[in-house]
Amino acid sequence: MQQKRIHEYGVAVGTLPRGPRNKITDVDGVRVGHCTIDTAENKTGVTVVVPAPGNLFDQKLPAAAFVWNGFGKTAGLLQVQELGTLETPIALTNTLNVGLVHDALVEYAVEQCQQDGVEMTSLNPVVCECNDSRINQITRRAVTREHVFEAFRRADVDFDEGDVGAGKGTICHGLKGGIGSASRQIVMDGKTYTLGVLVQSNHGKLEDLTVDGIRLGAGLAVRNLGDTPVDRGSIIMIIATDLPCSDRQLGRIIKRASVGLARLGSYVGHGSGEIMVGFSTARRIPHTATQDIVACREMSESRIDLAFRAVAEATEEAVLNSMVCAEPATRLDGQIVHSLKEFL
Repeated sequence: MQQKRIHEYGVAVGTLPRGPRNKITDVDGVRVGHCTIDTAENKTGVTVVVPAPGNLFDQKLPAAAFVWNGFGKTAGLLQVQELGTLETPIALTNTLNVGLVHDALVEYAVEQCQQDGVEMTSLNPVVCECNDSRINQITRRAVTREHVFEAFRRADVDFDEGDVGAGKGTICHGLKGGIGSASRQIVMDGKTYTLGVLVQSNHGKLEDLTVDGIRLGAGLAVRNLGDTPVDRGSIIMIIATDLPCSDRQLGRIIKRASVGLARLGSYVGHGSGEIMVGFSTARRIPHTATQDIVACREMSESRIDLAFRAVAEATEEAVLNSMVCAEPATRLDGQIVHSLKEFL
């Protein structure tokens, strides 16, 4: 489905060039898949980010995680922060389905390792979540194992944004949120590198919403055209890059996603969980070491500002894409949740 994205409304975010798709999948090897549940009672789903081809448990990726505000139930961050590696795809869903999706990721990885002849006795699945209970009957826990595996089957370099997958029931700055993505390209030593972001947006206060430097949300709040009197609900930010960098550098880079949120007006409220997970595809880290000492390429610290700018711009645009690609929805209490595209 062809979707009209934020730059097509004349909103230019930042100065760096976008990637060819302007999505996280501009980072070579990354794929994204959705499975959406859309029934009378349940508006939810699951989204998977497959970071690279092959067996991630056997050949891991450098990774980092950062919790800006910890009102969230994401699973798997502890080991990512300690070891600096990612060994499974990343799944996004609703708050009360984290356990089931975690179990499905284990099953997915076990099957893959058995097929590849890789011994596996421990695993660190990463599952992120947002609370979509204003639109979705969350206590029914509608996501099943089959939905997770269907999302994997649908994983591709092109994917829909807006109210799909894990973004089906989310609300962002009082308007309809969802899944959004964007990318930026930077040049180092004459070579072009890509940094891409995917968000599950469910945060922000309507009157704070700022688009292209204009406090658009303040006017909408006066007209009672949105939900969310407080900044709550969470946002998940997945950052991918092909830059050669250490997990420590990745940790510094992904923190700058917060700049993109601030540009849109978020002040990171008490009831909102702001979670960032990032990985680099520049090298693989074998599960079974064959050397005592390994050499690792990484960018010069003096040039890291380029990556900081890229993640800030891509995050801001990804959130806006999640909103303009979403259709209006109806809350469980009957209130209409408008789409940002109605006001651009």
